[in-house]
Amino acid sequence: MTGSNTLKTRFLLAAGGLLAATPALAHHPLGGATPGTLVEGLLSGLGHPIVGVDHLAALVAVGLIAARFGRAFTLPGAWLAAMVAGVAIHLAAIDLPLGETLVALSVVALGVVAAIRPNLPLAAAAGLFAVAGLIHGHVLAEMIIGAETTPLAAYLAGLVAVQGAIMAAIALAAQRLWAGVTTAAPAQLRLAGVAVAAIGLAFLTIGLPDLI
Repeated sequence: MTGSNTLKTRFLLAAGGLLAATPALAHHPLGGATPGTLVEGLLSGLGHPIVGVDHLAALVAVGLIAARFGRAFTLPGAWLAAMVAGVAIHLAAIDLPLGETLVALSVVALGVVAAIRPNLPLAAAAGLFAVAGLIHGHVLAEMIIGAETTPLAAYLAGLVAVQGAIMAAIALAAQRLWAGVTTAAPAQLRLAGVAVAAIGLAFLTIGLPDLI
């Protein structure tokens, strides 16, 4: 096996392990308790997007799509800015109806774009990331409602740090993996996009009983 194939295999195995987790995983690192200290807020912010498989799948998709533009940091920045805005909106008591359903739909949309149209216009990609980031931020803020200022700020810092790191790491790894690839959508990107969309559909199916 060549070095290139070995790298691709490792990347796919890592992505597969990341996305193979079931929707039954918990969404709250502290068991649903509101963080009461700086450390609890930081740990909750760092852990929440990771143990929430729908959130994690979205971050993987953003990183993969950003890699095709060669913008490992600027495009994820659109997600992060909108995510912070989503948190602020929730904290301001502005409700977003059917938040979890919208999260699932955003994961499906990101997966479909990664699988079918990863070379969409830059402005469209940034817009998609911004809308999805806003939705995810609004839902992620549910964990911090009622917290004091210090754990709230730590939670937000944790959210920004871990999400930014995941998206940038995925994008940089994908850029290295696809160096020299001229096709708009490498096979690995299409497969990963399908996996992300499937996760979104799984969460959407789980939430259907609440909509009926």
